[in-house]
Amino acid sequence: MTKLVFASNNAHKLEEIRSILGDKYEIMSLKDIGCDADIPETADTFRGNALQKAQYIKEHFGMDCFADDSGLQVECLGNLPGVFSARFAAKYAAEFGINPDTLGEAKDERNMNCLLSRLNAIGAFDGNNLPKACFCTSIALVMNGEEHFFDGTVEGHLVADKRGDGGFGYDPIFVPEGYDKTFAELGNEVKNGISHRARAVAKLAAFLIKN
Repeated sequence: MTKLVFASNNAHKLEEIRSILGDKYEIMSLKDIGCDADIPETADTFRGNALQKAQYIKEHFGMDCFADDSGLQVECLGNLPGVFSARFAAKYAAEFGINPDTLGEAKDERNMNCLLSRLNAIGAFDGNNLPKACFCTSIALVMNGEEHFFDGTVEGHLVADKRGDGGFGYDPIFVPEGYDKTFAELGNEVKNGISHRARAVAKLAAFLIKN
């Protein structure tokens, strides 16, 4: 079985990746290899951040590695949150004039509430049109001295109220194109078949099998 490091300790991401790749690969987390470093993510693109993480593991642990960076892009916000998706509230609440104390305690909740507050403030949910958005994933693979990239995107729109108990991140407010339920309502089996991460991982898996 091929061993690869996935430069993450995010339990949700690891579960998704392992489910998509099946039993063809042994996917090790950062914890599995004893890495507790705060790996920098300072690039301004998903690809750049993913490559930073994969290169760090290769340089410091000498192991082939892949890493991802993912995020939500909202058209009417100039593609924000983008690379700041995981820290959107922390970075933008004050700039938007939003009181951070009103956003809740859990990070995912704070980010969603910050985004919804901003969208409501600019009237994005007024009328019949819902704000267009897309989830994007870029995977960087560092293996055998080479760098490879695999991208995945899923288009959709946002809803004003959170729906569903599954998924994580912005899943409760994102409805993928062709569906009438949010990622959080569709469940992992459906989501893992159509998500941005699933599409990027499928390209990664096809590359690994071919090579």
